[in-house]
Amino acid sequence: MTHQDTIVALATPSGSGAIAVIRLSGSDAIVIADSCFKSVTSHKTLVKQPTHTIHLGHVVDGDRELDEVLVSVFKNPNSYTGEDVIEISCHGSPFIQQEILQLFLRQGCRMANAGEFTLRAFLNGKLDLSQAEAVADLIASDNEASHQIAMQQMRGGFSSEIAKLREELLNFASLIELELDFAEEDVEFADRSQFKELVERITFVLKRLIDSFAVGNVIKNGIPVAIVGEPNVGKSTLLNALLNEERAIVSEIAGTTRDTIEDEISIGGIGFRFIDTAGIRETEDVVETIGIQKTFEKIDQAQVVIYLFDSSKMISELSSVKVEIEKIKNKYPQKPLLIIANKIDQLDDLLLATLQNEIEGIKLLSAKSGFGVEALTNSLLELINTGALRNNETIVTNSRHYDALLKAFEEIQKVKYGLETGLSGDLLAIDIRQALYHFGEITGEITNDDLLGNIFANFCIGK
Repeated sequence: MTHQDTIVALATPSGSGAIAVIRLSGSDAIVIADSCFKSVTSHKTLVKQPTHTIHLGHVVDGDRELDEVLVSVFKNPNSYTGEDVIEISCHGSPFIQQEILQLFLRQGCRMANAGEFTLRAFLNGKLDLSQAEAVADLIASDNEASHQIAMQQMRGGFSSEIAKLREELLNFASLIELELDFAEEDVEFADRSQFKELVERITFVLKRLIDSFAVGNVIKNGIPVAIVGEPNVGKSTLLNALLNEERAIVSEIAGTTRDTIEDEISIGGIGFRFIDTAGIRETEDVVETIGIQKTFEKIDQAQVVIYLFDSSKMISELSSVKVEIEKIKNKYPQKPLLIIANKIDQLDDLLLATLQNEIEGIKLLSAKSGFGVEALTNSLLELINTGALRNNETIVTNSRHYDALLKAFEEIQKVKYGLETGLSGDLLAIDIRQALYHFGEITGEITNDDLLGNIFANFCIGK
């Protein structure tokens, strides 16, 4: 892939709309756009216009006018990519979009690859690699929490923290490397006590960032919650109440849900993906049996399990409910389990009190009337440690960053052990270099074409 030519792409989603934006970037972007632009002001040329200006006119193909447009001019280095950039706002007809794109291709542009505008921004020093990756996360964010994390990373919160640690470690590395040049004179340039303090501080920060991935990953990808229980206990009614729409079929007939039904909502800015599963029971129905098998598969995939039972049948079935709860606890001991008694509107106060005494931590619900739904959503939020998010701390959401942090942490532990055991400077230097390498992987100081190709291939065209 060459990064010297001029690229063009549609920056807005394809299809009809009020307007569409076509973006060009490269050394010839302004010249090419100027050759196809006729200003409403006579004799105005884009080449002579100052940066960050907008101009009204027409895109023309010879004597043929294609559309009336607004052209934005951004001159290097003060643009998103660091190159000359042109953005053309045209009418959102798919025909017009293609006509303009084809015109620029004939004038010498090349169609941009996925993420190539942001890749050029990285290569030209406008963004570091973690900031560039945050651009894709920002585009993909579909709730308040993921948006907040992506914005913080794009502003450089994460990379600046890593860069500061790397710079301090690099300074000590330089002093230790200098000691190696004077090995015969037995001099010590790097203060070992200060170095130990730095290593302790780096260890603390790395551990906090590594631990934050548990929260960051679920915020980014949503938290799968399986709603399980016997047939006809109100699982589908609960899903509908949570989503506030008739998403699942509700019927008095047991076994209505034969397959899993999934939908996602945002609660407190966090994405939760609720999975309504087939009721668990003994059955000879082949299709229902397959649905029940899928239920257990979804429980395996879920991070939270809601066990729902019909409290109106409490007296006759309470013992079997307790058995099922213990089965789930024993099979999935690491998964948070919320035990919900549904249809409590059919119980009197005495039976409610008995129910709460019999099953520890039980939550009361009437999915049909909506009572207890808000308390349930609050309980779900309590399971997620959002303290770091509320305090605007750095949260790691990228698995590539997480892997690099783990490797850096491992190398720093070796450095720490070396300092404690009086390891020689040449061996210390090897471990420090490795830690610096993994820090550099995050921000892009250390990279290769394959890595960049994998990262930017996940971007949309035009970004």
